[in-house]
Amino acid sequence: MTLSQPGSWPIARAKQALRDEMTRRRQAFAASATRAMVEDSLRRRMVRGLRAMVGAGDCISLVWPLPGEIDLRPVMQALHADGLCVALPETTPKGHPLTFRLWQPECVIQTGRYGTCHPEGPPVRPDVVCVPLLAFDRRGMRLGYGGGYYDRTLAALRGARAVGFGLSFQEVTCIPTGRYDVALPAIVTEREWIRCRGDGRTR
Repeated sequence: MTLSQPGSWPIARAKQALRDEMTRRRQAFAASATRAMVEDSLRRRMVRGLRAMVGAGDCISLVWPLPGEIDLRPVMQALHADGLCVALPETTPKGHPLTFRLWQPECVIQTGRYGTCHPEGPPVRPDVVCVPLLAFDRRGMRLGYGGGYYDRTLAALRGARAVGFGLSFQEVTCIPTGRYDVALPAIVTEREWIRCRGDGRTR
């Protein structure tokens, strides 16, 4: 089933309505007095959890922040200092999976499609992909920006582990899902790691 088929229209409309609502929530949070403290709590929890799940030589993909998004550069610095490979995604033409490029503190950052940024480094294959969330639920279902990039990317990266990251205010009771939507195995917020089963239920 594709979004051009009538049966998928209600799901598409529900997703877009939720996307609009969560965008408003995120804009309000960006102006809040607690933003710095909350985001720092998320970063510290991410570093601890990612250190525990990777081994020497593993590569972790993070995200260069867009305006209003969570700044993961301190996480990148901490993991790089541990000797881990850190990568950032390069936004590819629509319909293709993301490409990942090696990040190092001294590397040149380039502006890519849709205002995204990526390093000038060589392409690498991540073992762990950290997925940004606009909204999520306890089953591990996620709502992104609607481009489908991470869906295609995770399908192409067989064997890679996915971790969604967001803040607790982005949690909703139930994400609208279609037949091809797949749950994330884990989600991290400033409060907790949520471990999910492959069938979309929390452990």
